[in-house]
Amino acid sequence: MSSFRKALKSRQKNHHERSQPGFRKTMGLLEKKKDYKLRANDYHKKQNTLAALRKKALEKNPDEFYFNMISTKLEDGVHVMKKPEEEVTEEQKKLMRSQDIRYVEMKRVAEAKKIERLKGELHLLDAEGKQKNKHTFFVDSKKEVQTFDLASHLNTAPELVNRVYNRPTLHTLETKSVKGAVEPENITKLARQRKHQYKILSQRIDREKKMFVISQKIQTRKDLQDKNKKVKVKKETQLTAAIYKFESKRKR
Repeated sequence: MSSFRKALKSRQKNHHERSQPGFRKTMGLLEKKKDYKLRANDYHKKQNTLAALRKKALEKNPDEFYFNMISTKLEDGVHVMKKPEEEVTEEQKKLMRSQDIRYVEMKRVAEAKKIERLKGELHLLDAEGKQKNKHTFFVDSKKEVQTFDLASHLNTAPELVNRVYNRPTLHTLETKSVKGAVEPENITKLARQRKHQYKILSQRIDREKKMFVISQKIQTRKDLQDKNKKVKVKKETQLTAAIYKFESKRKR
């Protein structure tokens, strides 16, 4: 069976595509069926598109209107949105920027007042990160240094020595009643509230600094609109505005 297949295969001839005749070589390659099918499909596709457009044009409502008709333009056969023309003058831009500066400055001043009020309430006596105060006591001899008792020198209870505020004397503790929180739970709660207040104060200080930087940057952009010659001295950063040196010009 295998020998018969080999004999049959040897008798079969390889199929060769028909080439362009010699007298038609000037016309290029001979078109095959697959080439014709591609060309025919492309032709029919274009004809169907034209027919659909003709039908759409015939059925179109003459009173139909879309805002997209006047807000777009053709660029390389593609509809592109038109760029709106700026109808703001340079003077109007300066006025708008000045309004922005006033608003930011107003918010910054309000934030600064809140910061001052919080500082007045908290006194910053036991804030985290605050440098510890030093209190130096002088004695006459080394013996007094060895026997020095801070509580007796300050005339207060030993439990109150580490306090930097509200440290009553022994006479006050004996003659007057203690006001305020005495229980450990209440003291812990007050300490937690005070810590929260310090956190709010720190956030407000950061916000006030950021607003100051923003107002500086807006003012710099406003100054750059002047036609005077200027040279950039320092680049703009996240914490500071750019610095320019302007040419001195005598006003008439």
